[in-house]
Amino acid sequence: MSTRTAVVTGASSGIGEATARELAKQGYHVYVGARRFDRVQKLAAEIGGTALELDVTDEDSVRAFADAIERADVLVNNAGGAKGLSTVAEADLDDWRWMWETNVLGTLRVTKALLPKLIDSGDGLIVTITSIAALLTYDNGSGYTSAKHAQGVLHRTLRGELLGKPVRLTEIAPGAVETEFSLVRFDGDAERAAKVYEGIDPLYATDIAEIVGFVAGRPPHVNLDTIIVKPRDQAEPGRFARRS
Repeated sequence: MSTRTAVVTGASSGIGEATARELAKQGYHVYVGARRFDRVQKLAAEIGGTALELDVTDEDSVRAFADAIERADVLVNNAGGAKGLSTVAEADLDDWRWMWETNVLGTLRVTKALLPKLIDSGDGLIVTITSIAALLTYDNGSGYTSAKHAQGVLHRTLRGELLGKPVRLTEIAPGAVETEFSLVRFDGDAERAAKVYEGIDPLYATDIAEIVGFVAGRPPHVNLDTIIVKPRDQAEPGRFARRS
């Protein structure tokens, strides 16, 4: 039997990088894709995987990425992110476009491109990393929450559309995970990003990666539909038990 393969998008840091390491540890040959190619090259060399350039907002990039992957057993849709934290009244349309292109249309492009290979594998798995923002809302977060809601709906719709096909679908919706997420949201403002996790014990990328690994290890008849995971210090978006 040929080696099972996994595809991880947004693998240059954070959850994507940790997930690639976890799946490689489980024996998968991992294809890692990201715009920051130097980072995924280094990662691939460390885990014995294959690095591919990927910009999920670019149709040609996604097509070339999918064409380079011969077989796909697992797809982890992890590429995404947030930009800004503004009210609806002050919404930056460019930020909204980036969030929708990356989180929603990016997930759509990659999933569409790899779906035939996932079905052909005979036991495919699609894991989409959304967020508790795919289920809840919070003030100043409408650009991100609306994109994550749409990404979640895309994934959940596919669950019904693929019924009867040999593909399982799992949505993982994390709360506060300390990664480069807030650094991107606040345009590189490290001080502002650090305040998000101040006084709490957040989740870490490895926590989510281990859950992906657990999902991938379930037998073909078991489908874990939705997994919501938050740090103990978080009840909902913006509601934390902070220690001074």
